[in-house]
Amino acid sequence: MPASERVPQGGLTPTATPSHAAPVASPDGAADVDLLTRGELTVRGRLREASNAVLYCVVALDGREATCVYKPVAGERPLWDFPDGTLAAREVAAYLVSEATGWDLVPPTVLRDGPYGEGMCQLWIEADPDTALLALVEDDEPGAGWKAVVEAEVAEGHTALLVHADDERLRRLAVLDAVINNADRKGGHLLPTADGRLYGIDHGVTFHTEDKLRTLLWGWAGDPLTEEARTALRDLSAALDGDLGARLAGLLTPAETDALRARMAALLASGRHPEPGGGWPAIPWPPV
Repeated sequence: MPASERVPQGGLTPTATPSHAAPVASPDGAADVDLLTRGELTVRGRLREASNAVLYCVVALDGREATCVYKPVAGERPLWDFPDGTLAAREVAAYLVSEATGWDLVPPTVLRDGPYGEGMCQLWIEADPDTALLALVEDDEPGAGWKAVVEAEVAEGHTALLVHADDERLRRLAVLDAVINNADRKGGHLLPTADGRLYGIDHGVTFHTEDKLRTLLWGWAGDPLTEEARTALRDLSAALDGDLGARLAGLLTPAETDALRARMAALLASGRHPEPGGGWPAIPWPPV
């Protein structure tokens, strides 16, 4: 029986809700990576709404325990535009690039063996349900503190303006998405936390050599990059010539790494947030 058929694909729900498990209060870099890499991984359930196999787990090591997500390569569904069996590696690459910017926008993520073979393992992040980052408004223009994305049909004959928060954390994430060429930045992939942090998840369709940027974070399209963003891009370019480049070599193809380098150079040369192109849908579907 193929490995993909052995991965749970339905009918399995978590035995405990995330809030009742053993979450890490706040990600702690190297310690979390070590826990995710060497800890004993126990599957507690499957997240039903995901298109690929996403397993809800507990990882334990030396008396420390945390909840996490495990996405086995064997549970990845083939895509027409990405090579088979590469999504987990791309998720890890996104984490490494995020770390190199110093923005910590992606939860600690590793590639490891698990109950269903090699896969991506990522620290579970408990989102704050009271923090609103997206909204639909009936006005033609976004209000103070919001950025317009697109006009959306909400009912027959009725439209509303989709907006996102004018938030520096989101702006950093918009830059990161442009760097990694994220083809699927949906609203459900944004995880604000009660302690004021923001994380982005689900980075399996990233680092393509062709321009595939699809995102809800178009509010700054064409605007000048912040000095912070330009500094982060320069630091990232330097890191790519050193340890980061060596680590990405085991996760991406040389052509994908070259394309990553070219995107950073283009962003620095233009000094502006990218704008939607005409050859690829700019908004992911479904958007949330």
